Amino acid sequence: MSKLTIVVCDHIHQAGLDILANNQDIILINAADESKDKLLKEIIEQADVAITRSSTDVNEAFLNAATNIKAIVRAGVGVDNVDIDGCSKRGIVIMNVPTANTIAAVELTMTHMLSCVRAFPYAHNNLKIDRVWKRESWYGTELKDKKLGIIGFGNIGSRVGKRAKAFEMDVIAYDPYIDSTKVTNLDMKYTKHFEDILDCDIITIHTPKNEETINMISHDEIAKMRDGVILINCARGGLYNEEALLSGLKSGKIAMAGIDVFNKEPATSHPFLELDNVTLTPHLGANTKESQKNIAIQAAEGAIASARGVAYPNALNLPIKESELPAFLRPYLELVQKMGYMAAQATRSAVKSIKITTSGDVSEYIDSLATFAMVGVLKESLADAVNYVNVEFVASDRGIVLEKVRSTIDSGLKNKVTVKILTEEQNFTISGTIFGEDLKRIVEIDEYMLDLEPKGRMILFRNTDVKGVIGDVGKIISKHNLNISDFRLGRNNKSEALAVVKVDGDVTKSLIKELESLPACIAVTHVTI
Repeated sequence: MSKLTIVVCDHIHQAGLDILANNQDIILINAADESKDKLLKEIIEQADVAITRSSTDVNEAFLNAATNIKAIVRAGVGVDNVDIDGCSKRGIVIMNVPTANTIAAVELTMTHMLSCVRAFPYAHNNLKIDRVWKRESWYGTELKDKKLGIIGFGNIGSRVGKRAKAFEMDVIAYDPYIDSTKVTNLDMKYTKHFEDILDCDIITIHTPKNEETINMISHDEIAKMRDGVILINCARGGLYNEEALLSGLKSGKIAMAGIDVFNKEPATSHPFLELDNVTLTPHLGANTKESQKNIAIQAAEGAIASARGVAYPNALNLPIKESELPAFLRPYLELVQKMGYMAAQATRSAVKSIKITTSGDVSEYIDSLATFAMVGVLKESLADAVNYVNVEFVASDRGIVLEKVRSTIDSGLKNKVTVKILTEEQNFTISGTIFGEDLKRIVEIDEYMLDLEPKGRMILFRNTDVKGVIGDVGKIISKHNLNISDFRLGRNNKSEALAVVKVDGDVTKSLIKELESLPACIAVTHVTI
């Protein structure tokens, strides 16, 4: 029996190394202490599978050197240093370990919460470092009966909620992408209105970092909060606007903040360090012995399974070699994923069903197109927690119904793909095609015919078809210092119109509210592709 070689590029817990060493069909090369230069020049070419962490960049140089590699396991959650597209083109499977540090992150959140309500680090330092015994300086508050707002009720947020209930807190959760019963069945309150979260005593955030969640809490949101609010962020840097947070802490609007993550790390000179009403840790969300052990074990087991070709747990990409696909299909796969992602952003609500309709030669590959479309739809709310391998299981777990239809109706196009999603709030339908070899185009949104490249920041403005609307929309966008780079307009037979306006810059909540105030406005939203 030929043996398979697994190269460990960075340090992992000994438990993972032991699993690798104790399998007779595995050759373990532990290169964690070797230079990266030696790793690329002498070692990685031997690997059937590699285990990496943040110290090893899986970039073009790595992939060019790793000529025999079949899979790469990122021992942790983040894959920022992995060229996933480059790996996919070479048929290399990328896996991560997304849940091994869940409890560590949950417990760190509770640590910050408790430290904030009792000013624990400062009382500790006052006694231990300053040698001052002054009990009257350290009156805190209790978690009991406080209202806790949880933004994002996934793997971590839900567990924070359960622990908060044990402290007899009043828990309210905001997550537009889940079924409300996931919250209410735990005797907690679910809200669709973000304003309800801003009315809480303590707020903690547990969302992916994306266009929708960056700066989710900023100056306007903090202004609406209760005086003396406590904010916790053990998820991702940038979910809270750091300037707004700093201002709120200095003014006293925010009584305390517990922060584990920063926009730029390491944050050894951050202005938060100068404040005495914030508890800080250096990105310790996964830093428990149990977590590191679990990460190493799961990474080792995933590496062995993928080396043997048995399974690819938590795969983040589909191992497709370009030579194995018809050339005309590849751009359709990318297009349909973008369409799904666009549909999810346009609705921003829990998805009930996804329908994929195809016409033309692409219908032969409807199963693959459906997989890519589902990933696009669910990426908006789940980020790296969903992938091409697990998407059907994730959708099923959420009660999402998938329908695939091969249409025989002549659309007037050689090939056409349509994604329709049904949410708690609305239906949304988007269709697209490829012109030439790789010219991706959206040709229809709901009942509106368009010719739109699925790329950039876009405002979708639906309105009654009356005079002056285009001018009003342009004036408001200009007022917010945004340049319009493209403007596409579609009409239906109900005297309504849909404008898709591409802008060079971020679309703010205040801009959307001002557009909503126009008398002709039926609905407005924004997407980023």
